[in-house]
Amino acid sequence: MSRKTIKTDPPEFPLRLSLEDRELFKAAWKNARANHGNTFTFYLPGMIRYGKIRGQYPAISLTGNRCDLKCEHCKGMLLEPMLKAESPGHLIEISKRLAEKGAKGILLTGGSDFRGKLPWKKYGKAVERIKLETDLFMSAHTGFPDRESCEVLEQAGVKQALTDVMGDEQTATRVYHLAGLKQVFDSLEEIKKSGLEFVPHIVAGLWYGKISAEYEALKIISGYRPKALVIVVLTPLKGTPMEGVIPPSPLEIARLIATARLMMPKVPISLGCERPRDKQGWIMEKLAIRAGATRMAVWSEEAINEAEDLGLTPRFQPTCCSLTFRKSFSSSGP
Repeated sequence: MSRKTIKTDPPEFPLRLSLEDRELFKAAWKNARANHGNTFTFYLPGMIRYGKIRGQYPAISLTGNRCDLKCEHCKGMLLEPMLKAESPGHLIEISKRLAEKGAKGILLTGGSDFRGKLPWKKYGKAVERIKLETDLFMSAHTGFPDRESCEVLEQAGVKQALTDVMGDEQTATRVYHLAGLKQVFDSLEEIKKSGLEFVPHIVAGLWYGKISAEYEALKIISGYRPKALVIVVLTPLKGTPMEGVIPPSPLEIARLIATARLMMPKVPISLGCERPRDKQGWIMEKLAIRAGATRMAVWSEEAINEAEDLGLTPRFQPTCCSLTFRKSFSSSGP
């Protein structure tokens, strides 16, 4: 069989799967092919280098390393490797420099205050100037924004709102330190009204490695017309309360992806950049492809080989996996 012949029923995976799992993945695979064709897009975000490809979509923190919310799984540590904008003027300066160096876009992010908010109003005019004076595509990891923040972002030229969605009160309050799940719903309503593209993220395993309310999060997301869905996996960080937690297994993640695929047939689904990078991670990547994912950030050679062996055509884009594939953004491959 030709490597480019799509396999309607993928061959058995070299991992013992129950009949129920095999049927779930088979249904998700067929759904993905019917709605998304035979391509699979691999993304390289930030400024990560992989072979000959370098990411051209850096993240910029508007709060430096500061985060008041201090979620249990992060404690602000994910901000440390990001570029830092110390003022609106500095943000403009950084962005113009990145544009001159060939960046395709930027992810605006930062730490949250105690209410889960980022300083969007302070940076709104700077973002508007970046839109007017560069060709950068801009997305924002919004935190949990109110109406004014969403309006500021949309009017300034930001295209996408990336936000975490959890499915129960205990995760919202005891992991994210929010006032409650209502705060999440309120933010989703404001994003929906604003016209920003909604790209929700689910952090699988947030309840100390257990798959708890992720399926409820899928139900919530399905009601808000997502542009794409990104599923990332808890990565235990040293120095956080989850340092010793065991992340969900590849099989658990694949089940979540397959369920999402059947629930939201036309929505692109990505296995995002935060996830284990070991042998279990390679298995997770392969299963994700079979379970109906259509995108993957920061791939392995094993994932490319798996996609090709299943008859899919890999394509590469050096941006965040929230973005739709564009020929003008694409890369020839590693």
